[in-house]
Amino acid sequence: MIGLRALLVLGFVAVLAGQCAKAPPQPAILPVAPVKAGAGISLVTTPVPLSSAKPPPVSIGRFVYAGGIDITSPDTTRLHGLSDLKIGANGALLAISDDGDLFEARLKLDEAGRLVGLTDGKLSGLKGLDGQPLPSKDWADAEGLAVLTNGDRLVSFERNHRVWLYPALPNGGLGLPRAVNKPATTFPDNEGMEALTAYPIAGPDAYLVGGEEGEVWLCKVSAPCVGLAPQSPPDFTWGLTGFASFDGQAIAALYRSFDPVRGWRGQVRFVVDPRAPSAKQVVAANLTLDRATTRDNFEGVALAKTPAGATRVYLLSDDNDFSLERTLLLAFDWTPPPPAPPAPAVVKKRRR
Repeated sequence: MIGLRALLVLGFVAVLAGQCAKAPPQPAILPVAPVKAGAGISLVTTPVPLSSAKPPPVSIGRFVYAGGIDITSPDTTRLHGLSDLKIGANGALLAISDDGDLFEARLKLDEAGRLVGLTDGKLSGLKGLDGQPLPSKDWADAEGLAVLTNGDRLVSFERNHRVWLYPALPNGGLGLPRAVNKPATTFPDNEGMEALTAYPIAGPDAYLVGGEEGEVWLCKVSAPCVGLAPQSPPDFTWGLTGFASFDGQAIAALYRSFDPVRGWRGQVRFVVDPRAPSAKQVVAANLTLDRATTRDNFEGVALAKTPAGATRVYLLSDDNDFSLERTLLLAFDWTPPPPAPPAPAVVKKRRR
């Protein structure tokens, strides 16, 4: 969801109000309820270029564009508001939405390994503590998603701020949730725990939680949350919206920004170790999407490895169920530069 920038979004809506009034008639409204758990939905994925420039570029710095798609479904109006994602084995995609829905699909790659679509779409509602569907927006506004090493899933919610653990079952399903540790702080109504990722280097049940203003906590299912150095956004128009962890201690942190003039912008920073006392331990390379770049309200980030050894960064946008926004999934391959060779030793000559 939008959070701190709600007033800016309202300004954006006002600027575009004339355009909205002239929009073509909308198609017939489909049922708003999610499909039955496990039932498939058909997906329409439209390729998108990296930029509106002609011809479009193929990279942003060292980040090579590996394909992108706009995602819709003709089967339900619930495929909106996707807030976070994780990529699993064999290209399995898992995402959650602002309406408390769980979206599952599988990445479709071409022979070159570029993202060209999604298959095997499924949409189902998250369950509450009593096994029933989440009753209202206050309970269903899911923002962060994490998968622990044992397969248990964590979901962070805002409005009614909490972190729930959905245990993995032997049959591949999920058990009923239970509340687990969350930061001991007070969040604004619509600005909660946007960023969430498992952090196994700190323990098999460890996870990182990030607030929209850059606050960071290290939590465990078995231990209370501990505050870490903040990963503050560049300025007040930016907000922290996603975390993804590498195999080691480093993480990717996703930020988004909006103003009526420049529209949506996004940035991914690579943090060497969020537990370090200084918040400035950031790798020099940042992935920034602005200007002519294809962009939207990016809220989800996930990492994977390519066969060539590059780090693939997947970015997912939340369309806020708004006709002027899209559900985008973009892919970038990043190969960090080799470490600089050590400086040659200086040999001092002896004086005779």
